[in-house]
Amino acid sequence: MTEFTMIIANKRYSSWSMRGWLAMKLTGAAFEEIVIPLDVETTAAAIAEHSPSGLVPALKHGPRTIWDSLAIIEYLAELFPGAGYWPEDPETRAFARSVSAEMHSGFGALRSEMPMNIGASKPGHVHSEAADRNIHRVMDIWRDCLHRFGGGPFLFGPAGAADIMYAPVITRFETYGVQMDDICRTYAHNVMTWDPVVAWCEAAKTEPWVIEKYESA
Repeated sequence: MTEFTMIIANKRYSSWSMRGWLAMKLTGAAFEEIVIPLDVETTAAAIAEHSPSGLVPALKHGPRTIWDSLAIIEYLAELFPGAGYWPEDPETRAFARSVSAEMHSGFGALRSEMPMNIGASKPGHVHSEAADRNIHRVMDIWRDCLHRFGGGPFLFGPAGAADIMYAPVITRFETYGVQMDDICRTYAHNVMTWDPVVAWCEAAKTEPWVIEKYESA
């Protein structure tokens, strides 16, 4: 029996679940996975059995429950200090935390108008000026990180918390055919070919559940 259990929703649609799951994968530790399908009659009750917020992801570690993806990252960073969630240098670490928190709390137009839908292809999707500003801000962050902190392959060198926070956005850019410059395209490619992201996306494409409101978005 594993020490950790990660409770998530559909891999195809749940961006926050992806973040929590990737955070757990970065530890290298074994964990059990419980997938609760969204938008079915039993969804709310099933999630409530595991998460006090009624939301996923949630991580169970012995008697402890940690919910919210950023809280899960911080908890695991304490348990696994060698996993590399945050840069060692204090100034770089502060920057990484800032861009991660900005992703956590912002980009509302992008989230609502371009829902995550791994495996779908919707080039030419029409979105608002607000969503367009979000897209440009995301790419500005990537370019700034890559310029300041070593140029890749990930935002602060090796894969870490900031890349986990932005990985679902990259899947959105793939789905909706967002145009990127060479720097951002290379970074996006590095994330999409990172083994844990590949595993998540492959599983997402084989799930049996379809949520029509996301398919028609």
